[in-house]
Amino acid sequence: MLRLPEFTLTRPESLDAALALLKEHGDAALPIAGGTDLVPNMKHGLFEPKVVVSLADVPELHGVEETADGGLRIGAMTTIASLAVHDAVQRYPVLAQAASLIAGPQLREVGTLGGNVMLDTRCQWYNQTYFWRKALGYCLKKDGTECHVVKGGKKCVAAASNDTAPALMSLGAVLELAGPEGAREVPIDEFYVADGIVNRDVRQGELLVAVRIPAPAAGHRSAYGKLRTRGSIDFPLLGVACSFDLDAAGVIANADLVVTALQARPTRARKAIALLEGADTSSEGFEAVIAAVAAAAHKQCHPLPNIPGDHEYRREMVPVYVTRTLRAALGESGPVHHI
Repeated sequence: MLRLPEFTLTRPESLDAALALLKEHGDAALPIAGGTDLVPNMKHGLFEPKVVVSLADVPELHGVEETADGGLRIGAMTTIASLAVHDAVQRYPVLAQAASLIAGPQLREVGTLGGNVMLDTRCQWYNQTYFWRKALGYCLKKDGTECHVVKGGKKCVAAASNDTAPALMSLGAVLELAGPEGAREVPIDEFYVADGIVNRDVRQGELLVAVRIPAPAAGHRSAYGKLRTRGSIDFPLLGVACSFDLDAAGVIANADLVVTALQARPTRARKAIALLEGADTSSEGFEAVIAAVAAAAHKQCHPLPNIPGDHEYRREMVPVYVTRTLRAALGESGPVHHI
């Protein structure tokens, strides 16, 4: 049986009180939202906080509201389940679909948007029990000095595995954070960094308060595709977020294509995007455009053996899922979540 280490649970009732507790206890404290990731990680000895600060009773972190520009402001403690079915979120299919494909129904009821945005990177050499990791001499991400994925590697390559991250990147989201030094706003594109140990630009004692998404254009189209071993529960082996605007003539503008679960941060498929921009979906040559977009994404994406599942197979599924997700965004099929 895996047991939790001893810790003190605190339940602040305001954002200021939560921030004060995190500042007071420093490295010994960690915040907990739904706990679907932190609790098993604590059982595995990956995190050993002496104080756990529950965010459940912090009112400033709850709620979904429309902003003055017609966009959305989503509180960090909004549950994944409510996010997936919220009427206002349906205007952004890529986000609603990504939320609906996270874990299983029970975990979506307690897991939160903030928890998913802040999800720790994952690796098959890291997300194991303490006994298992100790037998291997630990790893570069926790307690050791050796990367078991890239022999001789000096940089951790644990993979970003949060489904909402690529969706929010494709929508141009902005994160609202608060900490000891005050509030700040960070475009989500600038938030994730290529460091598997800590892939988020988050400061000591800082909390994610809310996520803001700009208003969608009238011709907004988007979709999310997820490759996973089972049709529920599992983290992505590959995630593809696609969004673009479609004008009255069927021409694509403001295209974006972001893939995840391949490296430490979600990755934008820039050459594939360039091929999508200006493409006429009503033309006879559009099938060739889709094929070229899928091929460009395949050329750019090189999965590592950092998460369960054959990495060569995962790479071959990149063009498959890019194609399926593009077609889903165009309304030719439903959400993409099969293998």
